[in-house]
Amino acid sequence: MQMRPSRVLEKLRGGGVASCVRMNLADPRIVEIAAMSGFDCVWIDMEHAPNTVREVEHQVRAAKVHGVDTMVRVERGSYSDLVRPLELDAAGVLIPHVMGPEDARAVARTTRFHPVGRRPLDGGNTDGGFCGIPLEDYIRQANERRFVAVQIEDPEAMEEIEETASVEGIDILFFGPGDFAHGLGAPGDFAHPRLLEAMRKIPEVARRHGKFAGTVAAPDRVREIIDLGYRLINVGADVLGLSDYFRRTAAAFDLDGDPEGAG
Repeated sequence: MQMRPSRVLEKLRGGGVASCVRMNLADPRIVEIAAMSGFDCVWIDMEHAPNTVREVEHQVRAAKVHGVDTMVRVERGSYSDLVRPLELDAAGVLIPHVMGPEDARAVARTTRFHPVGRRPLDGGNTDGGFCGIPLEDYIRQANERRFVAVQIEDPEAMEEIEETASVEGIDILFFGPGDFAHGLGAPGDFAHPRLLEAMRKIPEVARRHGKFAGTVAAPDRVREIIDLGYRLINVGADVLGLSDYFRRTAAAFDLDGDPEGAG
């Protein structure tokens, strides 16, 4: 028995670009619709969304049915919060608000097995084939076939970005422009000079240290973001899609000159 390979890592290591879409809602059917639509990865959120571990388990399974990765953004709590999504067989974890190399090293120690880290060892869960994968193979494959992404979303984190990027066990530097602008004291200002500088610098630093860069983008900016050097790109979210659909559908009842719709 072998651990399932990561679609995202295969694309990135092959020089390609991996597409992603974010889920705020917990229904695995929404994940399955996204997976059937052609994305490489579905981003499941546990930092801001009230998803339980059991709900995440079903979401991961729904994506796997279609050979699509899941990246779970974790809560910053105990070590269990970081590793449990991996044990549910998520392809990767996204760690919010990593502030520097010391923080990144603690993440790597928690999420990577020997010889890189000291991730608590089990093997009796979905990712280990319920003890069906021999221990040595499980440890090696978990280190090779699962990714760890750290979010760079604070201006302070840029002060030691070279050192953070050099940490063994970290695969992806994921730029978060929303909180970055907030940290600059300019919420929503995505044209702020310091934000644009960081956005240009992160892919360069990642490449120098053999890592990949990820971020979010609007659909009409995907080519621009790729040209900057980003390789894991999240476009959109379930709540945005549903909100847009419902607003457009409800607009059918905005009848000119007939507010009551009586004809």
